[in-house]
Parts: sequence; structure tokens; C-alpha cells
Amino acid sequence: MRRREFIALLGMLAARPRVGQAQQNERMRQIGILMGLPADDPEALDRLGAFERSLNELGWTEGQNLRIHYRRGAGRQDVTKKVRR
Repeated sequence: MRRREFIALLGMLAARPRVGQAQQNERMRQIGILMGLPADDPEALDRLGAFERSLNELGWTEGQNLRIHYRRGAGRQDVTKKVRR
């Protein structure tokens, strides 16, 4: 192989698109949950458990394609007053 052909081959290999870079991962979806119940309340735990099971049945898994952000007011009225403007 001649020198020019070798250099041209190297240039073509360097310029070709790479398969690994062309593929994009699925974007991480985010859900925000604001609850007025404390974290240890049995009713709140039941509701969140049912919600997460329903999401799993639909193919959404926390940490893989979904991130859930929990915020709790724990029955405090001052938290909701700060949100309203």
C-alpha cells in the first residue's frame, strides 16, 4: 500500500461517524409530588405505593427512565402560603 493511500484511509476512518455517539439515551422524565401529609402517615404511604405500582405497570421505573421528587408540607399551612403569590 502506498503512503498516500494509507493516509487517505486514515482520514476516512477518522471522519466517519461513530455509531455509539449517534445514539442518544432516552431522556429522564421527572415528576414532582407535593403532599400535605407527613412522610410516615399510613394513608400517604398507601397512596404513593399505589401511584408507583401504576407507573411500574405502565413501564416507568424510577432511576431508569423516571425520577420522582417528593415534597411534603406535613400539614403545615405556612408552606402552602409561601407557594401562593
